[in-house]
Amino acid sequence: MPVIIFGLTAIGLYLSAGVLLARRLFLRQDLQNAGPVAILTLSAVSLAFHAVVIAQAIFTAEGLNLGFFHAASLVTGAMALLLLGAALLYPVENLGIVVFPIAAIGLAFDLIVPPHHIVVERRTIGLDLHIIFSILAYSILALAATQALFLAIQEYHLRHKRPGGFMRLFPPLETMERLLFHMLGLGLFLLTLALIKGVIFLEDIFTQHLVQKTVLSIIAWIVFAILLWGRYQFGWRGRVAIRGTLIGFAVLLLAYFGSKFIGELILG
Repeated sequence: MPVIIFGLTAIGLYLSAGVLLARRLFLRQDLQNAGPVAILTLSAVSLAFHAVVIAQAIFTAEGLNLGFFHAASLVTGAMALLLLGAALLYPVENLGIVVFPIAAIGLAFDLIVPPHHIVVERRTIGLDLHIIFSILAYSILALAATQALFLAIQEYHLRHKRPGGFMRLFPPLETMERLLFHMLGLGLFLLTLALIKGVIFLEDIFTQHLVQKTVLSIIAWIVFAILLWGRYQFGWRGRVAIRGTLIGFAVLLLAYFGSKFIGELILG
C-alpha cells in the first residue's frame, strides 16, 4: 500500500477523533456510542498508520532524514502517542481536541512537502538516545503546554462563576494542576537527559549551527526548573503555573523548530 494512503488514512482518523472530542466538549453530548474508548481506539489506529509514514520517511539508506516537516511530523506523532498512553492512566483524553488536529496537520505537511535533510550519517547508540530523549522531551512538554491552555480556560470559567457547560467534562482544577506538574516533571527529566547526552556525544554543542538551539534549550530548562521548584517550595499554581509553562515551551519551540525553520526553509 502506498505511503500516501497510510498518511491520508491517519489524517482522517485523527480528525475524526478530534471531531468526536469537540462534540463532547462544545455540544455537551455524552456520546455513549462514541465515548473515550472509541476515541482512543481511533487515535491508536491513526498512530499505527502515522508510524508507517514516519519510519519510511526518516530512516533512509543515507542516514536519518530529519528535515523540518519530518521532525514536526515525528514530534506531533509522539505527542499523540504519549497522550494515548497517559489517557489510560489519567483523565487527559480531552487534550486530544488540540493534539489530534495538530498531529494531522503535521502529517499533512510532511506528505505535501517532504524535506531532505540528512542530520545523522554515522549513527551511534549515544546519538540515537540524544535524539529519542529530545523528541520525547519536546512532546511531553508540548502536552504540558496544551494542559496549561485547558487549565487557563477552566480557571477563567471558575473565576467568572461559569462552572457549567463543557467544564463538567474536565477533572477538578486541583487534579488538572497536579497533572500539569507531573508532565512538567517528566518533561524536565527527559530534557535533562537530552542535554547531557548532547554534551557527551556531540563534538561541540556550541558550534555555530547548534549554539542557538543549545542556549535556548538551556533557558527553557531553567524556566521549567524554577517553576517546579516554586511549586514545591511555595505552592505556585494557577496563573503562575500557566504562564511559566507557556513561556518555557515557547522558548523550547524556538530552540528546535525556530532554528530548523530559519536554517532549512529560509537560509536553505
